[in-house]
Amino acid sequence: MARSGKATVIGAGFYGSTTAQRMAEFDIFAEVVLTDIRDGWSEGLALDLNSSRPIEGFETKVVGKTTTVDGGGYEVIADSDIVVITAGLPRKPGMSRMDLLEVNAGIVRGVAQNIAKFAPNAVVVVVSNPLDEMTRLTQIATGFPPERVIGQAGMLDTARFTFFVAERLGLPVGAVKTLTLGSHGDTMVPVPSACTVNVDGTTKPLSSLLSGSEIDAIVDRVRGGGAEVVALLKTGSAYYAPSAAAAAMVKAIATDSHSVMPVCAWLSGQYGISDVYLGVEAKLGRGGVEEVVERALTADELTALRQAADAVRTKSADVLSL
Repeated sequence: MARSGKATVIGAGFYGSTTAQRMAEFDIFAEVVLTDIRDGWSEGLALDLNSSRPIEGFETKVVGKTTTVDGGGYEVIADSDIVVITAGLPRKPGMSRMDLLEVNAGIVRGVAQNIAKFAPNAVVVVVSNPLDEMTRLTQIATGFPPERVIGQAGMLDTARFTFFVAERLGLPVGAVKTLTLGSHGDTMVPVPSACTVNVDGTTKPLSSLLSGSEIDAIVDRVRGGGAEVVALLKTGSAYYAPSAAAAAMVKAIATDSHSVMPVCAWLSGQYGISDVYLGVEAKLGRGGVEEVVERALTADELTALRQAADAVRTKSADVLSL
C-alpha cells in the first residue's frame, strides 16, 4: 500500500507513546516521529516499536528524538503534516485538570513555538490538559489559523459515555450511540437527545430505556471518568482510550476522510457562540476542521453549551496571561 507523509507525537509518556504506536500501526504514514525531553527515552521506544513491525506487519518507520527545553532536537519534526501535543504533566489523585494550568501552559507554549518554527504547515492536535485552554494557547503561540489547531476531548468523553451506557444495559458498545459537547471538564455537555440504542434491530432513544435519573448518574460518571482512572491507578492517568481517540482524529485528517467527530474546535458564531475553543461536532480533513457541524439541541442542552463556552472563555483569558 502507499504510505505518505510524516506525523509527529510530542511527549513520549504512556499517552504519547501509545498514540504513536496506533498511528504507526495504521500503516498510512511514511514516518512517525516521537519526541521527549528524557534523554534516550523516545529513541528507545522507537527502536522497540520498529522491532514490532515484522510481527504486526506495518512498514511505517518510527523515529525517536530527544529534545531540549531551548528547542534542541526539534529539527526532527520538520515538514510534519500532523503534530500531536501530549507534552505536559499528568494528573495525580485528587487533582483537577485545571490544577495543571500554570505548569502545562509553559510547557505547551514552548512546544507550540517550536512547531511553528519547524512544521509551519502542520495540523496540530492538542491533548494536554486543561484541554480547551491549552488548545487556545497552542493556536495563539503557533499563530496558525484556528482550523489547523484542534483539541481532543469529545471523542474520549463520548466513548466513555457510550461504554457506560452499554455496560448499564448489557449491550454491545456498537449498539449504542452517544454524544458529548462542551468542555473537557466540569462543564462537559452530554447530549441525551442525540443518544440512541439499537435493540434487536430497532433504534430507540436512550430516554426510552433509562430514566432521567439513571442517565444523570451515567453523565456524572462520564464527567469524572478521567479522575476515576487516576484514582485507581494511583500514579499516572488514562492513556488507552485517550490515545485511541487522538489517533482516530489523526487518521481522519491524514486520509482526508471528511468524518464528523466531536472535537474541540474554534467557534465563530455557531450555536450563537464566538471566539472560543469548545467541544462541538466538526468535519475533519487534510486541512484540519473543514466545518463545524451544528445539530438541533434542546433548549437545556443549548443553554448548557453556552454556559460551557463562557466558562472556557474566562479560563482561556487566564492562560494567555501566563
